[in-house]
Amino acid sequence: MNLPLFIAFRYFKARRSRHIINWISRISVAGITLGTMTLIIVLSVFNGLDHLIRSLFSSFDPDIKITAIEGKTFSADSILLSRVQAIPGVAYYCQVLEENALLKYRDRQAIATVKGVGPEFTKVSGIDSLLVDGEVRLAAGDTPMGVIGQELAGELGVGLNFINPIHVYVPKRSGRILLNPMQSINHRFLFPSGVFGIQQDYDSKYLIVPLDFARDFFDYSAGEVSALEIKITDARQTPDIIKKLLSVFGKDFRISDRLRQHADFYRVMSSEKWAIFLILSFILMVASFNTISSLTLLMLEKKTDMQILRSMGASQVKIRQVFLWEGLLVTGIGMMIGLILGAVFCMLQQQFGIIRFPNTGSFVVNVYPVRMLFSDFLLVIFLVGVIGYFAAWVPLRVMKKRYFATDSVDE
Repeated sequence: MNLPLFIAFRYFKARRSRHIINWISRISVAGITLGTMTLIIVLSVFNGLDHLIRSLFSSFDPDIKITAIEGKTFSADSILLSRVQAIPGVAYYCQVLEENALLKYRDRQAIATVKGVGPEFTKVSGIDSLLVDGEVRLAAGDTPMGVIGQELAGELGVGLNFINPIHVYVPKRSGRILLNPMQSINHRFLFPSGVFGIQQDYDSKYLIVPLDFARDFFDYSAGEVSALEIKITDARQTPDIIKKLLSVFGKDFRISDRLRQHADFYRVMSSEKWAIFLILSFILMVASFNTISSLTLLMLEKKTDMQILRSMGASQVKIRQVFLWEGLLVTGIGMMIGLILGAVFCMLQQQFGIIRFPNTGSFVVNVYPVRMLFSDFLLVIFLVGVIGYFAAWVPLRVMKKRYFATDSVDE
């Protein structure tokens, strides 16, 4: 039987002679509970947001994207494309041509990125799952059609009909200045077939059109592309496929997986998560001062008990272990309650969506997503355990010389 733990547990349950010690102990448990619960909830919310955004990006962005390091476009001839298709693990590829253009719908105008895509785009991107209205159809017979982002459609007031087309304007690549300015501008029109919604950066930017329409409109020759988007069969093969693609394209090309396509964004998300984690950890450390106060007062109250234990043969180490266990009990009980409450809150949020976004018009979900990870629970347990240990160790260290005789049994 662990005698120090037994005595510490009795001290924890017993009512103190000074009610202030009881209240400080309760505040200590409550502070650890609240801090632990907050850490679990915040980490789970960040995990949920990260998972949601990754899933949205994965529905629009390709598994692998190939672009030229210098210049807007490069030539993707049939020989190059056949070598790409021959790489094991490559399921589909799609040629892409992007340029900025002026869009006009009725009396409204907006600058957008016109993205010309090949017929394999739906297989590479999975944009079908992102539609909020209409369908993904890029042609109706000989009439070109396009899929537009939700925010951009709202800015232009676009309606899905065959009455009012979207007019697209861009300066000619020849750069010649003519007497009639309109002769220096390429003008085409198409009808919208669908509206997609991902997140604001995409929804306010893209109009997806057929690749041939984009090449003709932007004055590019056949085979010229700004990017090559690739769908692979197994995400675990991504590093090997990238190496093989590098051997095909060479060092003049940038080959990016999904993480590298949005490296800055994911870096900011990770930095925000751990910055908030450190802030909450600091708050938890401040809350642990209640544990230091309660242990100090408890040692003052139990000074007679310590002398009795010493007279019965208990060593300084055993006596100090009593109060160390007392501090660890306060921390452990608060931590366990906080873990349970945090997990329960996260499950309720997943089930009922208790906390909602204040403005949900332009986002794909209206409640905060949460995703609990076992690694986060282990991290919080380790952090709270370390803080609790030092909160129990500090008063023992300070009070050692004052309340433990140095002429007694050696440690």
